[in-house]
Amino acid sequence: MGKVTGFMELDRVERDYEPVEDRIKHFKEFLIPLDQTKVSEQGARCMDCGIPYCHQGCPVNNLIPDWNDLIYNNKWKEALDLLQSTNNFPEFTGRICPAPCEASCTLNITDNPVAIKTIECSIVDKGWEEGWIKPIISNKKTGKKVAVIGSGPSGLACAQQLARAGHSVVVFEKNSRIGGLLRIGIPDFKMEKHLIDRRMSQMEVEGVEFRVNSHIGKNIKIEELNNDFDAIAFCGGSENPRDLPVKGRELKGIYFAMEFLSQQNDRVAGNKIDPKVEISAKGKNVLVIGGGDTGSDCVGTSNRQGAKSVTQLELLDQPPEKENKALTWPDWPLKLRTSTSHQEGCDRNWSVLTKSFEGPDGKVNKLNCVKVEWSKDENGRMKMSEVAGTEFSFEVDLVLLAMGFVHPVHEGLINSLGVNLTPAGNLDANDTEYKTSIEKFFAAGDSRRGQSLVVWAIREGRQCARSIDKFLMGKSELPN
Repeated sequence: MGKVTGFMELDRVERDYEPVEDRIKHFKEFLIPLDQTKVSEQGARCMDCGIPYCHQGCPVNNLIPDWNDLIYNNKWKEALDLLQSTNNFPEFTGRICPAPCEASCTLNITDNPVAIKTIECSIVDKGWEEGWIKPIISNKKTGKKVAVIGSGPSGLACAQQLARAGHSVVVFEKNSRIGGLLRIGIPDFKMEKHLIDRRMSQMEVEGVEFRVNSHIGKNIKIEELNNDFDAIAFCGGSENPRDLPVKGRELKGIYFAMEFLSQQNDRVAGNKIDPKVEISAKGKNVLVIGGGDTGSDCVGTSNRQGAKSVTQLELLDQPPEKENKALTWPDWPLKLRTSTSHQEGCDRNWSVLTKSFEGPDGKVNKLNCVKVEWSKDENGRMKMSEVAGTEFSFEVDLVLLAMGFVHPVHEGLINSLGVNLTPAGNLDANDTEYKTSIEKFFAAGDSRRGQSLVVWAIREGRQCARSIDKFLMGKSELPN
């Protein structure tokens, strides 16, 4: 490394945020970028650790120590080239990835990992500012056509890699805008959508064609794709939400998180919402069920809409504030994580089971709960039991179900194909060839692996593209 003693001399410094009282007034990103000189200093903290465990933590195999060294030596353009050799969209991951690489960093043993996520985002943002990021146009055309179903991060990564290999690629998106959940699910205050638009522009120059309002299995028959394309990649995501089948679930005022989040993204995009179906947290007591990232997004969105109060429930026990490094490092640890949305105002509750909803005139106004405790059974598996006498209730006006997604939507395309599924209901395809049980039909991303991170989606899209390229050409020069 350029400065082998950097980690002993320099403290960890990250990007800052706008004050809470300012940022909850708008839906724009509120990150305050780190000064370029400070970013270079942070690169100097990357130690000559011998075994870069950050590689283990990064699903796209980012060459983290290499571009940290380049940043320390102010070789930003070279760092960008190295970063983009493994990651198609570092401006996405640099904003919304939870950074498992930092959890695996050797310096994380002392809770002071290298600020990898901040450095990554700084590199790519500077690349766009300087005009270094250009379309990569293949100088050969294979004559092969590939259809990519779904335009989330796995579909976009798959399409871009295939176009760069010289194939003709068409991305089919059922919605009216490209981006999948990046577009309709991730709030703009976490990632503004012009980031997707400029990548689309780059990909169009590279030869990718985008077709919106194209729902395969509904307004477009799969037979048409079979006839017109040499290979098909299903990157449709895992969109079937986990429901809460308890008494009163049918009451008005109870919605899936994605219904709520997608409406707000539509508002930011300038679309008018039909008052008959509008979901608003303004002036309401909001209760979010589910403690993950989607639940956190609901918290931040509710506060920005002017909620009276925001409460979040989690079925599991409260995690420890600090992990046991000897047991967990360099793996991703289970510990208490407080998001920027939680910092903006939220009452968090753990070990809570929802029993029923109540409300007059078909509208929810009460949620009944009970505390639970978790213990291991005789087989070592965790089991839940209700704690007698701990029943309690919340007054609510709006309930948002953010309990994750179970598998891709089966109705339509998947059922009509008769493709093999895993016991969990995902498309059955291994992570080497990404082939399904249907000839020339591949699968990648959440539809194959289940609900996961954007960085895993990008990895799978890239690897699926390589497998398709090899399937079409007999070999592939695309990177793993």
